[in-house]
Amino acid sequence: MATRISNYKTGSELIAQVPMTNPPAASQEFEQILDSLLADPPDRESYFQLLEHIRSPIVFVAEELAKRYMARPVPLAELEDGFFRQIVRLWTKLAKAYAQCAENSPLDSEPSQARRFATLLHRCIHFTGMIILEHHGARRELPGGLWLDLHGHYGTAEDLRVATLPVPSLSSAHSETHCAAAYLTFVLCDMAGGYNIELRDQALVRRWAASSAGLVDLHTVAVGEKLPPFVIDLMQDIALRPSAECLRTDQIRRLEVSRLADRLSQIRQKLRQGLAPSKLGLGDDCSSTQCVRLLSHLSRQWSQARAIRKFRRHKTSGGVEICAGFEEMHYFISGAIFRQPDGSVREGPLGVANIRSHREYEQLFAFGFDSSQRAVQNRQEAIAAAYQLDTWEMVDQSANGFRLIRKVGGRKVAHGQLIALRPRDSDRFLLAQTTWLMQENRGGLTVGIRALPGLPAAVSARQVDTADGPGQLYQRAFLLSALGADAKQSLVLPAGWFRPGRVVEVFTDDAWQVRLTTVLDSGPDFERVAFDVC
Repeated sequence: MATRISNYKTGSELIAQVPMTNPPAASQEFEQILDSLLADPPDRESYFQLLEHIRSPIVFVAEELAKRYMARPVPLAELEDGFFRQIVRLWTKLAKAYAQCAENSPLDSEPSQARRFATLLHRCIHFTGMIILEHHGARRELPGGLWLDLHGHYGTAEDLRVATLPVPSLSSAHSETHCAAAYLTFVLCDMAGGYNIELRDQALVRRWAASSAGLVDLHTVAVGEKLPPFVIDLMQDIALRPSAECLRTDQIRRLEVSRLADRLSQIRQKLRQGLAPSKLGLGDDCSSTQCVRLLSHLSRQWSQARAIRKFRRHKTSGGVEICAGFEEMHYFISGAIFRQPDGSVREGPLGVANIRSHREYEQLFAFGFDSSQRAVQNRQEAIAAAYQLDTWEMVDQSANGFRLIRKVGGRKVAHGQLIALRPRDSDRFLLAQTTWLMQENRGGLTVGIRALPGLPAAVSARQVDTADGPGQLYQRAFLLSALGADAKQSLVLPAGWFRPGRVVEVFTDDAWQVRLTTVLDSGPDFERVAFDVC
């Protein structure tokens, strides 16, 4: 039975006993404390002080648990999914506790009471917003009603005229903030595109959104007023919706982002002039290249001047077969087992040196270390027989992209990874990169992919300018044909290969050498690079 928390002293003693070095256990104990407060709240002053006391250790535990599943392919494993759900429960109960404390607090003309009420609403907004960000980071579909909760907290602050009343900040970088700034932080994060940006970029977006929210204004809308392309509707379970769909104006809020757009333009200009990101308030944990790329994206999203789609999407249907990993993609694109170009078999520490992947090492342990030519061939054929294609359904497509869904279980998918796909009515594979990824509440996956330009050919490649030199083994790679009159061929290599000027030997019908010049695309497992023939 949970201990009744009747005052601040009892609650603070329980919080002090939580095992912070064991985040899963700490999470469960924090849940029990919040459950006790929600079931039988203490007096409002003790309640408020306890919530302010417990929130920092909860944030610490949540951040530690998130490391155990963030950036993992989806669907998450059972243990990883459990950590995700633990954090969501913590944010949910913490937001509910602050809301309950606000319901029990009077609001009168006293400035101190108004400030207290605004502080409680600010915390409700913040921790409800954290549930949204947690789903974005885990690539999970939002539960129904979450944006309505966030709109409701902000709407209450607005109705009570405390939306811009200064309150103590949760960030060490700022001493004060207000409800409107907290609310706009999460609106800006959603506008940036929660499911189509990398995890490291999500962290930057959140930080920049928090520091930029003060440059955005929210305005009510008059009947007949000209509206921007997207507006906030406080009665809809979505962040922004097209203004053309809004028939009523009383619950509509218009974003004024001109000051933010000007600020982003200034920062981008100073970055191009060579100023360091840390000097511009962007942080010391990001490179100039990363900041320029991400700010270019945010300038369009946050100004609502979104880039016009180069290729129009249209609804379609039909099955698509997908494989991932250089081994499988190389096998299905080439139609043959990968072999060293000279056909040689060389001894390595685990048997045959040209069998090097994790899957192939497992096969070595399963079938033994016999290095004879026939044994090698048998092992390779067994490996090839294990390669499989996942089946997805196409929802829509454009000239260079697709949106696919998979309602049944299958292999995991990572954001940004390289895949090969083949429509059922085609005999050719394309290489593509996942650019948008979300696991639905019922377990299915939705993925947006962008096709890499050119038709892929499976080739062999090895680095020449290394200590091993030409003596090292070839690895799987892909050569993409030139697409368009002015386009050039490009190479798709394993991640980490690129270095400006690096010499790589490519084997197609014969061996030829190229010098790498530029990274054109990249992901967690690949680099598409431009090259010059030596």
